[in-house]
Amino acid sequence: MKWESGTRNDDVVDVRGRRAPAGRIAAGGVGVTILLVVVSQLLGVDVTGLFSGGGGSTPSQQQPANPEPPSGSNDPEAPMIDFIRFVMKDIQDSFEVEFKAMGKEYRRAKLLVFREVIDTGCGRSSSAIGPFYCPPDMQAYVDLSFFKELRQRFGAPGDFAQAYVLAHEMGHHLQNLLGIEKMTQKLGRGRERNHVSVKQELQADCYAGVWGHAAQGKKLLEIGDLEEAITAAQAIGDDRLQKDAGMDVDPETFTHGTSAQRMRWFRRGFDSGKLEACDTFSASDL
Repeated sequence: MKWESGTRNDDVVDVRGRRAPAGRIAAGGVGVTILLVVVSQLLGVDVTGLFSGGGGSTPSQQQPANPEPPSGSNDPEAPMIDFIRFVMKDIQDSFEVEFKAMGKEYRRAKLLVFREVIDTGCGRSSSAIGPFYCPPDMQAYVDLSFFKELRQRFGAPGDFAQAYVLAHEMGHHLQNLLGIEKMTQKLGRGRERNHVSVKQELQADCYAGVWGHAAQGKKLLEIGDLEEAITAAQAIGDDRLQKDAGMDVDPETFTHGTSAQRMRWFRRGFDSGKLEACDTFSASDL
């Protein structure tokens, strides 16, 4: 992916130099659409940080606005932070254009880059859960160690694979702004919870594809970039993760969609370049 270093982006907040104070990871209900027990078993990690009844403080209360980077100018992760600033700016600039075309106002989200543990509007969360978006505080979170895991554990290398992950989380931000997040809270009750979660996650994949289309139009993509994103989408399908974990594939426990579904919906957004092409909730066949 072609990108420029030195991009100024105040929407990316580096809080790696701060550790959250000791405390319990809260669990409760804030309408997060993944199933706690299933995903914990599926990924082999603790996801309880995403399920809070509001006991945790929001990042604006816990984190400084512009903390010092952990190692100053010698920070080995500085190039990655630089890349994230560029990508996040382009993602949100692109979505802002889409919103203006619809006559809607776009509210930019913050992305907090943290290390190990962080307090969020969804409660205390850890790096073990991977990147996530918290609807109550309208912010996304990522520990940079995930990108190493994406490359080594999931076999999805490349900077555009990383960009796809960020665009997916901003897809959840769009859902929040458009009222889709609240709709899924109402629809995703009881036995329908997982089914609705799959639709929500596939839509975020499609929105990520819409950004990919815009990035291609700006000539930011290089040969192989599209394949990197599709490989990443394939690597984190529910069926693939269950197989890799030595589990029987059980569609009833899916929360994000199969590898085929995730690739297909990302590609639909990428090919169309239109947010309206991402209506997974009305699709008869995902």
